[in-house]
Amino acid sequence: MSVNGAKDGDAAGDLKAPIGLLAELTHRCPLQCPYCSNPLALERVNGELSGEIWLDVLAQAAELGVLQLHLSGGEPTVRRDLEDIVAQAARLGLYSNLITAGVLLTRERLQVLADRGLDHVQISIQDSVAANADRIAHYAGGHAKKLQVARWTRELKLPLTINAPVHRQNIDSLPAIIELAVALGAHRLEVAHVQYYGWALENRQALMPTRAQVLHSAELVDKARTRLKGVLVIDFVVPDYYARRPKPCMGGWGRGIITITPSGNVLPCHAAQSIAGLAFDNVRQRRLKDIWFASAAFNAYRGTHWMREPCRSCEFRELDWGGCRCQALAFTGAASNTDPACDKSPDHAAFTAIALTDSSRPAPPFAFRRPRAAR
Repeated sequence: MSVNGAKDGDAAGDLKAPIGLLAELTHRCPLQCPYCSNPLALERVNGELSGEIWLDVLAQAAELGVLQLHLSGGEPTVRRDLEDIVAQAARLGLYSNLITAGVLLTRERLQVLADRGLDHVQISIQDSVAANADRIAHYAGGHAKKLQVARWTRELKLPLTINAPVHRQNIDSLPAIIELAVALGAHRLEVAHVQYYGWALENRQALMPTRAQVLHSAELVDKARTRLKGVLVIDFVVPDYYARRPKPCMGGWGRGIITITPSGNVLPCHAAQSIAGLAFDNVRQRRLKDIWFASAAFNAYRGTHWMREPCRSCEFRELDWGGCRCQALAFTGAASNTDPACDKSPDHAAFTAIALTDSSRPAPPFAFRRPRAAR
């Protein structure tokens, strides 16, 4: 038996503390991005954790062994107590990363956050072309404000990451997006092809690029990495629909990252609540360390004990850890099935065919992210 009560080999008996905590402080956001990773049913403001609870949760995270804190949402800057949360992270020695759209920030507030100990800023952009960027975000003037916040970030000597979700309606701007990141003085650029969950799944036909576009984007990134070595680090995420091997879910289900929703539910990944039948513990009722090591939801798909064939005997089973459980559920009807992104899955051909079909059709209008409250 392992220290967490799980059988060795069943639920990762060698389990270590998570390296990162993704703190979804709120689902409120002024943008309405059609690929938003938040659930379709957004949590209401009156159900959000108080600042006092968040401060205690961060102390529990530090005790557990977490090193990195990612402050996200929605838009985390709508929280009036964000400065207190950042200051607590600094006191505890947690490296804090603000993941923001940027459109609500002033230079004065950014200065205060830096003074309180903020370590890093990550700003999302929707395109290099302002008109298209504002159309995608459904927020007039948003692109110009994002660029201004990026410049303030560098003026305040804070490291900057630019996050660029790409899809069929902005992928042709990728070369210009890379140059924009360089011009802004970013240390890192995340070129992340949209992943089709939540709002992105609702908008799949409007967002899905062609295979040729995906391959070309990979070539562009490879060339840019060589040309900009030592200047800009570029991360690249391909869409699962064109993959042969699945990505490990957040580094493996319940292995490296812990997510807390605005209301305090603790998840192995941001989309895990889509899996019916899993009950997720809440920080209001249970300590974070106990949840990480002993909760039924976290142990459900840890390790390899849960795997069916072909995953169970696959040579990659401890590299991709079975891929994405939420995607397996959404496409095959069972979370324990092989991720259809894997070419060993019996559903892989049908999965890929959807991408080919959607990308060949005219793009319909976006269904924009709107606050449909959770019950």
